[in-house]
Amino acid sequence: MNTQDRNIRPLIRQLDEAAINRIAAGEVVERPASAVKELVENAIDAGARRVRIDIADGGKTLIRVSDDGCGMTPEDLPLALSRHATSKIDGSDLLNIHSFGFRGEALPSLGAVGRLTVQSRAQGAEGAEITVAGGVAGAVKPCALNAGTVVSLRDLFYATPARLKFLRSDRAEVMAISDTVKRLAMAEPSVGFTLRDVSGGQERVTFRVDPETGDLFDALRGRLGRIMGQEFIENALPIDADREEVRLTGYAALPTYSRGSAVAQFLFVNGRPVRDKMLIGALRGAYQDFLSRDRHPAVALFVDCDPHRVDVNVHPAKSEVRFREPGVVRGLIVSGLRHALAEAGHRASTTVAGATLGAMRPEPSGPRVYQMDRPSMGARQSSYAAQAPGFADFNGGYSGRVVEPVPLSREVPDQVRDGGADHRPAHGPNDGEVPGQARDGVSLPLGAARGQVHENYIIAQTEDGVVIVDQHAAHERLVYEKLKRQMAEKGVPAQGLLIPEVVDLSPDDAARLLARADDLERMGLRIEPFGAGAIAVRETPAILGEVNAEALVRDILDELSDTGDSGLLQERIEAILSRMACHGSVRSGRVMRAEEMNALLREMEATPHSGQCNHGRPTYVELKLADIERLFGRT
Repeated sequence: MNTQDRNIRPLIRQLDEAAINRIAAGEVVERPASAVKELVENAIDAGARRVRIDIADGGKTLIRVSDDGCGMTPEDLPLALSRHATSKIDGSDLLNIHSFGFRGEALPSLGAVGRLTVQSRAQGAEGAEITVAGGVAGAVKPCALNAGTVVSLRDLFYATPARLKFLRSDRAEVMAISDTVKRLAMAEPSVGFTLRDVSGGQERVTFRVDPETGDLFDALRGRLGRIMGQEFIENALPIDADREEVRLTGYAALPTYSRGSAVAQFLFVNGRPVRDKMLIGALRGAYQDFLSRDRHPAVALFVDCDPHRVDVNVHPAKSEVRFREPGVVRGLIVSGLRHALAEAGHRASTTVAGATLGAMRPEPSGPRVYQMDRPSMGARQSSYAAQAPGFADFNGGYSGRVVEPVPLSREVPDQVRDGGADHRPAHGPNDGEVPGQARDGVSLPLGAARGQVHENYIIAQTEDGVVIVDQHAAHERLVYEKLKRQMAEKGVPAQGLLIPEVVDLSPDDAARLLARADDLERMGLRIEPFGAGAIAVRETPAILGEVNAEALVRDILDELSDTGDSGLLQERIEAILSRMACHGSVRSGRVMRAEEMNALLREMEATPHSGQCNHGRPTYVELKLADIERLFGRT
C-alpha cells in the first residue's frame, strides 16, 4: 500500500479550500439522494411547512429544493456557503442538537462538486441569489422571489467526474431519492412534501403528502397510512412506552403482517431517520419469538430522549447514532414491542383473510349472475326433500357437526391440554339440533365451533362470519406459551459440569462477558473468572442437554460485540421449548370432540400471541360474511 521511498521524507501540505470541500463532499454526498437529504433537512430546519423537490435524470442533472421557510438575507448568503458556518448551534455544546443539520458542511460541499445556485428571501428583506461552480463562488445578485429559499444543484459531480462512474441507473437513483424523502416525511407529519420528476421537460409527481393535523398519534397515523399504506395501519399496533426518561412511540405491525425483507422498517432518533445497527438488533430481538429468520417485521418507531444522551455526530451522513446508555434503549424497544404484541392477544392481520379470499375467488367464465336474497329455511327444506333420497337429512347431522353440549369455559380439557389421542367422533346423535350453548358462543371473538374437517381444521361461527382454525398450529402456540410461563416463574434449570470448562479469551472479551454474568446465570449459564483473560463455565442450561460450552460462550461473545447485547442463549432455549410444544400439542388427523374444539377457541382468546404459530404463520383465518357472500355474487 505504501510506495513512498523511505529515503525521501514526505512533506506535510495544507490543502486548498477547493480540495477540502471536495473531500468533505465525498463523505457527505455519496449520491443524489444524499444531496436531497441535506437540502430538505435544511428546509425543515428553516421552519418550512411545504417543501417541493424537483429532480431530473435521477438527480444527476438537476436537484431543486424549494421551501417556504424563514429564508436568508443577502448578507447571509456568502456566509452560508462557507465551511462550518451555521445558524443551528453556537459551538459551545456539540451534544445539545435540536436540528437536522449542525455542521455547516452541506452547501459548500455541494458547491464543490456541482453547479449550485441559492436564491433566498427573508421576511422584510430583498430577495438575493448566489452561484457556486466547482467551489468558486460568484457575487450576490438581487432576484425576484417570495419568502423562502430555492436551492438548485445542477450537474452533480461534474467537478469530480470519477464519482459519476459509481452512480446507478436513473431509475435506481430516483427510487433512492423517493425513499429519502419518504423517511423525512414520516419524521415531520406537519410538513407537506412534493417530489416531481422533470426529466425531458415533462413534469411528473412521484410523491406528494399534505401537512397532517391533529395530535401526535393522529398526525403520525395519517402520514404513515399515506406512505406505508392503509393495510399497514390496519394491522399495526400503536406503541407508547417510556423508561428512564427515554420515550418510544410509533406503530409496529402484527407478526402475521411480516415482510420478506427489511424494507418496511423505519427508525428515528429525536426525529432523525437512522439506520442504526443496535436499534435493528433490538427490533429483531423483540420479534424473535414470533417470526422465522427469513421474515421481517414492519415498523415505524421513534425514540426520543435528551440530546445529551445520544451522539448524532458519529457518522458523516448522520445515519448512525451512539447512545450513552444503549442498554436502556434496547430494553425499552424489546419490552415496549413485546408488551404491545401481548396486548393484541389472538389478533391476526387482515391480510390473511384477504389472501384466503383471493385464492378462493374463481376465474370469471361468463356473464356475471346476480342472485336475489337468500331463500328462507322453509324453501331450503322443500328443495332438500325434492332432491335425491336422504339428502334432506343433510340439514340435520353430518360429518363434523357439533351437537354435543358445549361448555364455554375458558378452561381447556385435559385431552386438549395434554395432547392426548382420544379418537372419538366429533359428532354425536343425528338429532339435527344445535345446542343453546354453542349458539351463545357465537358472540365470542373466535365464535362457537360448528365442526371439524379433514381432522385438522376447526370451523367456528361468529356473529358476522366464519373462523377456520388450524388445530395443530394453534395448540402448539398455546403449549409453547405455557412452557415459557412456567420457565419464567420457576427459572431455567441448570446442570453442573463435573469438571468446569475453562475458556481462554482476551482480557477485554472476558471482562465483557463477566459483566453479563448475572443475566447469563438467570438463563442457566454460570460463569466465573479464572485468571487473566479466562473464564470457567460451571453450569449450563439443562434443557440444552450436552452442549459445547466453549462454542456457546464464544457465540454469545460475538453477539455482544456485534449488537451490545445477546439473546442467543434465550433463543436456543426457546427453540427447544418450541420443539417440545410441537410434540406435545394436538396432532393433525386427530378427531376432536365439541367441548375440546370450543375449549381450544376459548384458550386462544385468553392467550397472548395465539394468532400466529411459532414460525409467524397464522393459526386461524376469519372470513366475514359479507366477503363470503361476495364470493357467491350475492352483493
